[in-house]
Amino acid sequence: MSQRVVAIVGPTATGKSELAVRLARRFHGEVVNADSMQLYRGMDVGTAKLTESERAGVPHHLLDVWDVTRTASVADYQVMARHVIDDLLARDVTPIIVGGSGLYVRAALDRMEFPGTDAELRDRLEAELAEVGAAVMHARLADADPVAAATIDPANGRRVVRALEVVALTGGPFVATLPDYESVYQVSYLGLDLPDDDLDARTDRRVDGMLAAGLVDEVRRLADAGLRDGVTASRALGYAQLLSAIDGRCSLADAVVETKARTRRFVRRQRSWFRRDPRIVWFDAQSSAATG
Repeated sequence: MSQRVVAIVGPTATGKSELAVRLARRFHGEVVNADSMQLYRGMDVGTAKLTESERAGVPHHLLDVWDVTRTASVADYQVMARHVIDDLLARDVTPIIVGGSGLYVRAALDRMEFPGTDAELRDRLEAELAEVGAAVMHARLADADPVAAATIDPANGRRVVRALEVVALTGGPFVATLPDYESVYQVSYLGLDLPDDDLDARTDRRVDGMLAAGLVDEVRRLADAGLRDGVTASRALGYAQLLSAIDGRCSLADAVVETKARTRRFVRRQRSWFRRDPRIVWFDAQSSAATG
């Protein structure tokens, strides 16, 4: 495993984090987070962030690096991730990249350059999003870049805004910024997945477990820390729905139902993203190869 990077990817609730710890202990490795929401401090229960005891003494990098008020930047993440990976390789430690945020995994490992950003343009688009909603903005994207619109969830306002920003800045299509699959490191890609029914059951149990572990209290604490002002963090699965319940815009029961439904849709988009990557070797998350 010397001088090789391992990437563990796949849909939510397939046991990627646990497998990463086992492999790290076996192959003198350290874990590098590639879950965009686990970058945020305090977003622990709702992102299934491993506790210190669950990490079993394995160093984990790029957890808890941003305040919830900070807007996520995959370009900034790329710089941080490459620094960590290069440092680990220089120390003859195996970097184990783990997460379900497909663009973040690719940013860490692939030859990718990200278009710049324009604060004034972004602010204007964010204001329009708040005024007219994600569906209207998505329709605008469909006119400007139908291929990009087809790949982006119409409810993902943040992603729609970024696509519109790139189209405006570059004059070209948003999807053209995603290059062919070419790694900058020597990488072993491992994918974990499950049949739909099993995955749906796991995601529902996962949400129930988060609620039992205190997710509502976590959201309340983060709301006091400015979560509502966080363009990225406030829209995270579970957090957005529970904020609505806390603010009286829906019941807690409705927020839970919505979180489960959105999570089930999200895991299918994750699968679709990762299944396009021909480098990934797939395992059933319940098989001995994935769990032993």
